[in-house]
Amino acid sequence: MSGLNAYLGQYTAINLVGRVISTFADLVTIILLFKLAKKLFDSKTGLLAAFFYAISVLPIQLSHFYAVDTLLTCFIIATLYSLLIFYESPSVKMSFIVGLLFGLSLATKISALVLLAPIGLALITDFFLIFLKKPHRPRHWLPHLPKFLKHLIKYAFLIALITTFTFLLLEPYALIDFKTFQLQTVQQSTLTNNPFYFPYTLQYVGKIPYVYELKNIFFWGLGPLLAALSFTGVIYFIIMLLRREREAQFAKKFIIFVFFLTYFFITGRFAVGFMRYMLPLYPLLCLFAALLIYAISQTLNSHVRNKSILYTLYFILYTLLLIWPLTFVQVYAKNNPRTDATNWINQNIPAGQTLAIEHWDDGLPLSGQEHYRMLTLALYDPDTDQKWTLLDSQLEQTDYIIIASNRLYTPIQKLTDCAHLPLYRCYPRTSVYYQNLFSGNLGFQKVAEFENLPTIPFFNIKIGDRDADESFTVYDHPKIMIFQKMSSHSTM
Repeated sequence: MSGLNAYLGQYTAINLVGRVISTFADLVTIILLFKLAKKLFDSKTGLLAAFFYAISVLPIQLSHFYAVDTLLTCFIIATLYSLLIFYESPSVKMSFIVGLLFGLSLATKISALVLLAPIGLALITDFFLIFLKKPHRPRHWLPHLPKFLKHLIKYAFLIALITTFTFLLLEPYALIDFKTFQLQTVQQSTLTNNPFYFPYTLQYVGKIPYVYELKNIFFWGLGPLLAALSFTGVIYFIIMLLRREREAQFAKKFIIFVFFLTYFFITGRFAVGFMRYMLPLYPLLCLFAALLIYAISQTLNSHVRNKSILYTLYFILYTLLLIWPLTFVQVYAKNNPRTDATNWINQNIPAGQTLAIEHWDDGLPLSGQEHYRMLTLALYDPDTDQKWTLLDSQLEQTDYIIIASNRLYTPIQKLTDCAHLPLYRCYPRTSVYYQNLFSGNLGFQKVAEFENLPTIPFFNIKIGDRDADESFTVYDHPKIMIFQKMSSHSTM
């Protein structure tokens, strides 16, 4: 056991530890979503919401990765749930819990600052509702003002104090080395607002805010059917809010919806749109879908007398919903394409050959590189004569070109309009290089390809998802291509 602990303590095994943490966080999110939905509606809606989130493709995928987003989502949903309890019965204890969870969220990712909107709303909602009834009659709301101010100052101060303490406890370098913390925060902010900042964000040049996020949620993150139910559920939820049938429930629903809208409109306008950025909204989208389905089922139950018809409809619906996640989990039933490519390289390429890999991507083979001469093609570098003098020299020495994913060739081939692009991020010559490589005109021929596309079970129908956000495919099922030199390459 000590040997296992020593192994898991090494950097090379951190992905295994991270997967356990991510999976655990996502399981907790499922439970919290059930409790959140139950508090807003009822246990049946909660069960449906938890089920929908449990079968959502993006949360399943991200649970396999060691990234902050599953933890962030867990802490955010926990904060929202505790906030509803606080709103129902404000107390020092609940203020402490809200502050603790908000601090955990902030320490995980600074974007959790969005939670300030629902927290602030929870503090002022009661007075706001009183004021809303008779805004022009001070005698109706003025007597409540001293009590409200006392309530606001007391609980706001306590939440802020506990949040700050928790954040600094878990992010001590924000205090110890504030300049570095501030610099890195600014850098991350710059990254989200400038797709040219890093090479791997070039795929977002020309991104249409909000549309890009909704497209990826619809086609990949949730799948067309569950996404359609979720988006329609948002509309249904808004209608419920406008009716304001029960004031207490309205306030709690409004608090949740304010977070949903604030997070979507702030994050969706980022120039960089990794799919995982929207993960904190997935539980709420599943909640809206559950609300819609439960409402429809109640209507059907009251109008359709033949229960066998209803059960058939439910069976069809849930079968169709399960097809999408089952299609994507097929990816994990097979080797990662990088593993298959590594085995092929070690078995089919003689030792001593020169392999050219692309920078900013995984170097293949994963093992056995010591048997080959490795060159790195710096294709993200600006298209200068110096770049191509070096690349031409490297290609002359290269026996095999290995492309580990679409990370470089997909965005680079779109960045050719130099009149509308920064000079250092325009790639007309690199685009021609890829065209020549793929057509065989470069003197290299594709000799192997490894791909593990999502596959609909039983029917063996493959789903091409290369139009999805690159981050959705590049980590667990990239397309890998290996090209062998057949003749001297043509000069670029």
